[in-house]
Amino acid sequence: MNGPSISASETEARAARWLAARDRDDWSGEDQTALDAWLDEDILNSVAYWRLEAAWTHTERLTALRSAPASRREDAHAPKRRLRPWFFAAAAALAGFAALGFGTKYLFQPSIRSYATAIGERETIRFADGSQIELNTDTSLRADVSASHRRIWLDKGEAFFQVQHNAQRPFVVIVGEHYVTDLGTKFRVRRDPGHLEVALLEGRAELAASDPAAAQKPVVLLPGDIAIATAKAISLTKATTKALSNELAWRHGMVVFNNTTLAEAASEFNRYNREKIVIADPKIARNTIYGTFQAENVSAFARLAHEVLGLRVERRGDEIVISR
Repeated sequence: MNGPSISASETEARAARWLAARDRDDWSGEDQTALDAWLDEDILNSVAYWRLEAAWTHTERLTALRSAPASRREDAHAPKRRLRPWFFAAAAALAGFAALGFGTKYLFQPSIRSYATAIGERETIRFADGSQIELNTDTSLRADVSASHRRIWLDKGEAFFQVQHNAQRPFVVIVGEHYVTDLGTKFRVRRDPGHLEVALLEGRAELAASDPAAAQKPVVLLPGDIAIATAKAISLTKATTKALSNELAWRHGMVVFNNTTLAEAASEFNRYNREKIVIADPKIARNTIYGTFQAENVSAFARLAHEVLGLRVERRGDEIVISR
């Protein structure tokens, strides 16, 4: 694996050189073996190479569409094999931008498919290899899954992954400045502002920072592990099987509270409903509750607050205001 001494710009430059070499007429089986070995050294090598290759394919398609007669534009989706020198000059320049903090991840995006759920919705995505992803409420992700690679970008929300392991095609979930690599796994990923959480149910998974120079060592998760990653650190805790099951109750349309503060419970309900719960008094926000609820049944939560906790409940438009 690349050590901290290998910068993002150097990785991008090496990827560009490999892509240029592959385009030569004298490319051999030994060359391909060497490239495969370099790609396997570090997932960041693969990410850099995929970005450059996708950028070239996209550029060739645009060029063909602009220059081909209208009657022949249906053939423009077959990219030309020969790469032009200016492309690698641009790649080198962009690699330099990465060193200045501009990273190329937004400049080189492969062809991907987007999925999203609205508030209160859930969706299951199934792939040909048997892997599947369950999207929770208000979640969006992008998937680039093919015969050669499997990459997912979780842009917002929460998802549960059940992955069919394939060492030749790593299943990688990219979340902001971190990524999770499947090692034969069932795991949950939740992205919140400022941090992400990965909980492992079965198998193993590795959580690491995307920047090779980051002062964060990769963490391998085992069943029961929950990892919290921020921009500065990755921490690891252990959870019981029951606790992990409770966190996945949303897969069945439920939420489970166990010594949960009223404020935390309200925030969780608000993820699933357009009618929002507002805790008007900071003092009662610290009260704790127990119980299992349907995620979309805010009325049940309001009744518990009123009848069990003795609190005042008032509906104001799209809000349920709870106070003393």
